[in-house]
Amino acid sequence: MAPSPPRVACHRAADTSRRTLISATFNHTIIASRDREESARFYTGLLEARPVASWGPFTNILLDGGVMLQFAEPPVEIQMQHYAFLVDDAHFDRAYARLVATEVLHWADPQMTRPYETNTEHGGRGVYFKDPSGHALELITRPYL
Repeated sequence: MAPSPPRVACHRAADTSRRTLISATFNHTIIASRDREESARFYTGLLEARPVASWGPFTNILLDGGVMLQFAEPPVEIQMQHYAFLVDDAHFDRAYARLVATEVLHWADPQMTRPYETNTEHGGRGVYFKDPSGHALELITRPYL
């Protein structure tokens, strides 16, 4: 039988003889962009994020929950990535209206066979589209799990 992986104490309760374990939380990611300012504006408008202090090669925005998206212009060819964002129904309506108003091509499915539609998968609504650098984005109103 393989040994269990070690457990790391991340937070001590008031009673130092007991340890409370917490899982990791997502803090930030760097999104490769052709134009970091344009990408930051696109995500800020669609996700209703707020700009925060930027430094070095990064233009930064902050999502609810303290997750930071950092946009950078790498000196290499950008490979498409997929990013999915969970929003409530009212936010979905606002974001979808913005996609339509700015004529962003979008699909109901990740295979891109149902253009200009949304889906009702997983008990909520969803839509797929690309950001200015070609990354595949998804907005959903219900988590998959």
